[in-house]
Amino acid sequence: MPISITLPVWAYAYGSPAATGKIKTLAADFIVEEILPFQPEGQGEHVFLQIQKTGENTEYIARLLARVAEVRQRDIGFAGLKDRHAVTTQWFSVWLPGKADPDWSAAETENIKILQALRHPRKLKRGVLSGNNFTITIRDFAGDKEQTVATLAAIKSQGFPNYFGEQRFGNNGQNINTALALFAGAKMKPEQRSIYLSAARSYLFNLILSQRVNLQNWNQAIAGDVCMINQSNSYFKAENIDSALRNRVANAEIHPTACLYGKGGNAATQNALEIENAVLASNSQLTQGLINFAVDMDRRALRTQAENLHWQFLDSNTLQLSFFLSAGSYATALLRELIGV
Repeated sequence: MPISITLPVWAYAYGSPAATGKIKTLAADFIVEEILPFQPEGQGEHVFLQIQKTGENTEYIARLLARVAEVRQRDIGFAGLKDRHAVTTQWFSVWLPGKADPDWSAAETENIKILQALRHPRKLKRGVLSGNNFTITIRDFAGDKEQTVATLAAIKSQGFPNYFGEQRFGNNGQNINTALALFAGAKMKPEQRSIYLSAARSYLFNLILSQRVNLQNWNQAIAGDVCMINQSNSYFKAENIDSALRNRVANAEIHPTACLYGKGGNAATQNALEIENAVLASNSQLTQGLINFAVDMDRRALRTQAENLHWQFLDSNTLQLSFFLSAGSYATALLRELIGV
């Protein structure tokens, strides 16, 4: 029988949050703007639509666009899923080879606004994203303002742990336990399997990162580390931990990484590998399951940066934050360092 896993409290980089507060009281309290790594060219078989939506999820918009354009849903592309309980601006592509644009206004409602419609030669694929701009309003703020501001200043200069957000794991971590059921032989559709395989890998990564935070070396290079170049997926073995490399880490030019577990060799060695192996060894049902499903080994940065981070108290109990996060990083991982939600 598979064990049952309860999500732990991941270690905090800057001590337990000094305040409490509420997010998403209103949809407008969580504003997200998706940033593409390119500009649509203005011609091609795909129509790129920049859409602002309030209280609607990404997959609903994809189905709506397929219906309005009279195409298959697989002809709709988007870079990633966005929160429903928010005001989000994101891009979609619609494959219309040799066809004129339909009346896109038919897709608009009080909660759905089409901001731009531009042609491009290629479909928008998952993960093709520079990142997201966030404007987040925290209401009912209560606690130590000075300590909260000090934590924000530390995050601005030093970054924060690049945890996967709890939304990756489902309510009460149910996606992890569903992954265990999958590994024990439960039958699932391929598109469902990918969710649970990702959750299992993310859980193991967060455990390793949490241990590095406890050891106070999540933002430092240690012997055997594999380092990732900032805002890229390129990484290299840190063969020699010298002053030049330490300075590059301190300046956030590069970040130490941990494994996203799967088949294939682990590039880490020495102390870094020892930490990873200790965590992986105590979660053998997850690691063996990932191997059995032929998931490939990869790496993820332990640290991420909140670029252009600004904050202000709108009144005595309302804190507003604005910042940019590169693709794959979670705003909730930043928020958890500040407030108990």
